[in-house]
Amino acid sequence: MRQVLVFFLAFQIAAATLPEARSARDKQDRAALEKVVQGLQSAAAAKPNDDAAHYRLALAQSYLAEISLELRQKNEARNAAVAGIKAAEKAVELKPSVGEYHRILGTLCGQVVPANVLAGLKYARCAMDSVNKSVELNPKSADAWLSHGVGNYYLPAQFGGGVPLAIEDIKKAVALDPKSADAWMWLGVAYRKANNNTEARKALEKSLQLNPKRVWTKELLDKTPQS
Repeated sequence: MRQVLVFFLAFQIAAATLPEARSARDKQDRAALEKVVQGLQSAAAAKPNDDAAHYRLALAQSYLAEISLELRQKNEARNAAVAGIKAAEKAVELKPSVGEYHRILGTLCGQVVPANVLAGLKYARCAMDSVNKSVELNPKSADAWLSHGVGNYYLPAQFGGGVPLAIEDIKKAVALDPKSADAWMWLGVAYRKANNNTEARKALEKSLQLNPKRVWTKELLDKTPQS
């Protein structure tokens, strides 16, 4: 009976905290997000064979790495990403047919690279292979194409990536899910990198319309010239 109660409470924690995790990410509220991660760690520990529990933990760790990179806290980003990789690998191990699990694993591996350049080769390979697998398993996933685009954004052209490819991928994500604030935000980032500030501002403004609480998008728009 006690074990059943623990599992039930763990499920309740996970269900309640995912929207909270995203909200904390949007506000760049590190303390709130760390609290969410702690709850999801307990939930995953209570159900070690539950692939979804490990995925939720990996997703929250990815959010934590994301805001750490935004705040230029490279050590914190690396630690969150590496911890998330372990959870994502477990989710993939338990259910390798789920494309989203591969996507979050690839995202986390990619988040280690800017935080630890020396580990770049190892984690860049993990990022590329995992995100490619995600697209292969679920070619109609906007999130998969977005992650693919972000990967190409950071991958130099001489290694098969580059901004033009990133824009192409992210446009696919937007087409699949026009209400994805994250996709519009990254489209703006890619256009900025391509020195197309007009299109960058349009994309960032669209992202803010969809998610006005995202602090990072506001900061990006403020830094983007009018023309």
